[in-house]
Amino acid sequence: MEAIEVLGKEKGIASEVLFDAIDKALGAAYKRNYNNEANCRVSLDRQTGEYHVYSIKEVVDEVTNPVTQISLAMAQKISKDYALGDTLEEEVTPANFGRIAAQNAKQVVVQAIREAERGIIFNEYVNRANDIITGVVQRVENKNVYVNLGKTEAILGPSEQIAHETYAPNDRIKALIVEVKNTNKGPQVMVSRTHPGLLKRLFELEVPEIQSGDVEIKSVAREPGMRSKIAVYAEDENIDAVGSCVGPRGARVQNIVDELRNEKIDIVKWSADPVQFIANALSPARVVSVAINESEKLSRVVVPDYQLSLAIGKEGQNARLAAKLTGWKIDIKSESQAEEFGFDDETEEPIDLDEFASDEFYSDSEE
Repeated sequence: MEAIEVLGKEKGIASEVLFDAIDKALGAAYKRNYNNEANCRVSLDRQTGEYHVYSIKEVVDEVTNPVTQISLAMAQKISKDYALGDTLEEEVTPANFGRIAAQNAKQVVVQAIREAERGIIFNEYVNRANDIITGVVQRVENKNVYVNLGKTEAILGPSEQIAHETYAPNDRIKALIVEVKNTNKGPQVMVSRTHPGLLKRLFELEVPEIQSGDVEIKSVAREPGMRSKIAVYAEDENIDAVGSCVGPRGARVQNIVDELRNEKIDIVKWSADPVQFIANALSPARVVSVAINESEKLSRVVVPDYQLSLAIGKEGQNARLAAKLTGWKIDIKSESQAEEFGFDDETEEPIDLDEFASDEFYSDSEE
C-alpha cells in the first residue's frame, strides 16, 4: 500500500486509479487461471492491502451453466432471502493466488499507469492551444523537429519551421501550441514557429503593459523569418503604446528579435481611422495622402517620389505586410505618378496626412 502511494505521487496519478487497476488486474488473473467464463468481483482493502475474490452467480430455477448460475434451492441454503433473478456472491480466493496474480497483473497495472499518464498530459495541454511553450530540441528526424517539454514531446513540422532556421540538439526554443491530438501512442502536441500568434504571445511575455491590459495588440502581420508588422493601441493617451513595446533602448523588442533569429519587426500605432492606420502601417515610408473606397476596402496611397521604393519594400514586402495588417487593399503611387494619372473615380478625394506624419513608429530595420 505504501508503494502504491509513492508510485501515485511520483507519476502524478491518484492512488484510487492504481487501486482500480489492481482490482481489474486481479479479476483478469483469476479468470485467466481458473475459469474464463466466471463473473467475479475483487475486493481490495485500501488500508491493509488484503484482497478477496468473489464469484458472482445468478439465482435460477434450473442450472444450465454452473460457473455463472446457482439453483434457487442451493442459494436458499445459504440464505432464505434469495429469490429467482437475484445474484449471489461466493468467495473463491485461491490459496496460491498471490504468485499467479502478480505475474499476470503486472502488465495490466503498467498499462493503466501509462494510460493515466497520457490522460494527465493530454488534459494539461489540450486547453493550452495558442499558448507559448519553451522546450529543448531533442532530435531532428525526417525534417520534423522533436522538442522536449519535460513530460512529453512536441513536434515542429516542416511547414511550421522558419525558413533558413537550423535546429540543433539542446537548442532552447519557444514555439506556439497549435494543436493537441490524442493518438494511440499518447498525446501529440503540434507546435509552430511561423504562426502570427507566436509574435503576439512573445510581446505579451516581454511587455508588462500588454500583460496588464494598458496596451492592446490590435493586429499582426508576419512573413516568418523575414519581417513582421504589429499594430498596438493604448486607450490612455498618457501611455505610449509603441514606446512600451520598444522598451528602454529597444531592449524589449530586441529580445523578441533575438528569439526569432533576427526577424525584422515594425511596431506601428493602431487607429480607428483607416486613413491614419494605413499611413502608419506603411511606415517607415512617409505618406503624403490616402484615398479610400469603403465599399471595396480599397485605398490609394501617394508617397514622395524618393520614398516609393521604401513604401513598396523589397519584393513588395512592406506594402504586402501593411495590407495584411490593416485588412485593406493598398495601391501605392508616387507624387509624380499621381499627378500624371490621377485617381480612379471610385475613390474618394485624397486626404492630407501631414497631421499624421508622426514619429510614433519603430523599426529595427534600417531604411
